[in-house]
Amino acid sequence: MSVEINELVTDTRAAMRRLAKSVVILTTNYHGQRLAMAATAVDSLSMEPPSLLACVNRSASIFAAFQAKSPFCVNILARNHEALAQRCGGQVKGEARFAEGDWRERDGIPYLGDAQANIFCANDGEFYYGTHGVFVGRVTDVALFGSIEPLIYADSRYVGAHLSM
Repeated sequence: MSVEINELVTDTRAAMRRLAKSVVILTTNYHGQRLAMAATAVDSLSMEPPSLLACVNRSASIFAAFQAKSPFCVNILARNHEALAQRCGGQVKGEARFAEGDWRERDGIPYLGDAQANIFCANDGEFYYGTHGVFVGRVTDVALFGSIEPLIYADSRYVGAHLSM
């Protein structure tokens, strides 16, 4: 990589650290194995039909399940879920990611029972760019829980937010 490209990568990383994002845990079941991954690269796509985008690194253990079009759940974390985000962000692997938390199952898909929201999706399309796959989730069901108190990630740190009306 040239010096200019290295600087561009470094500057882009520094800029993206300033982009605060809600933290989610993506979950699915692939060949009978529950999989989970903490993520911030998830965003709404359309309301006609209701859909979202989820970006997954090709090196992630959950990638093969997404590539195989497994249905999945986007679990939007609350500010008290930092420990779960860390577990599913690489602190532990495999089934150990489900050792803590209020994990339940719907149609074979694991989901966090006390997440702020659970967005169940059919895996409806994908494209690949660089190190990541970008997957289209067509929303099939939504569950809401509690007040809006998201767990936010910025500058390599977690922070909780409380939105009062």
